[in-house]
Amino acid sequence: MTSTVLITGANRGVGLALASHYHHAGWAVVGVCRGSGDDTAELREVAARVIEGIDVTRAEDVARLAVELEGQRLEVLINNAGLLRDERLGEIDFDSIRTQMEVNAYAPLRVTEALLDCLGEGGKVANITSRMGSIADNDSGGRYGYRASKAALNAFGKSLAMDLEPRGIAVVQLHPGYVQTRMVNFGGLITPDEAAAGIAARIEGLTLETTGTFWHSNGEPLPW
Repeated sequence: MTSTVLITGANRGVGLALASHYHHAGWAVVGVCRGSGDDTAELREVAARVIEGIDVTRAEDVARLAVELEGQRLEVLINNAGLLRDERLGEIDFDSIRTQMEVNAYAPLRVTEALLDCLGEGGKVANITSRMGSIADNDSGGRYGYRASKAALNAFGKSLAMDLEPRGIAVVQLHPGYVQTRMVNFGGLITPDEAAAGIAARIEGLTLETTGTFWHSNGEPLPW
């Protein structure tokens, strides 16, 4: 039977690369994105199903997503949608921080909770986080909203791992690496395809024994 993976933010960058990777590996891909029409053309080439117009920060959109997926079994849920903005001390935009918290932290928790009925024993949840959410690894400061939102996502992911372990569902926090995407003006060190391959490998290796852990896509464990 074909396994199914759902990916949020699937129409570009790492999300699109993940969709392509899983498609070529023989999985059925459900691609979820906020965009529609031409914005999803590349995704439609690799996804078995595309669910457009889903803003993962909006409760009503996530509720609609859950209705559309009623009865659908998911082997893997990848919370990939994210937002990076920059704040510096002395000119902090708190509305910007609030928005990043909504997208990067609250939305993955909201989506996971809404889709729990789709995840049975043996299911896996992967939260695409960042090593910038590591408090121990912060040696450069700045990026207040992004760092805080990813640290919050890490905390949410750890709690999800503990709460879902009795159901046989494993959860992992994954840093994709410094990827050549629009988010960083294409100035990264690795390609989206390389990041996707590493992420998929970490998800493949995830078990209940390693649930609740935090990894770089290259296989390096990361500090909290």
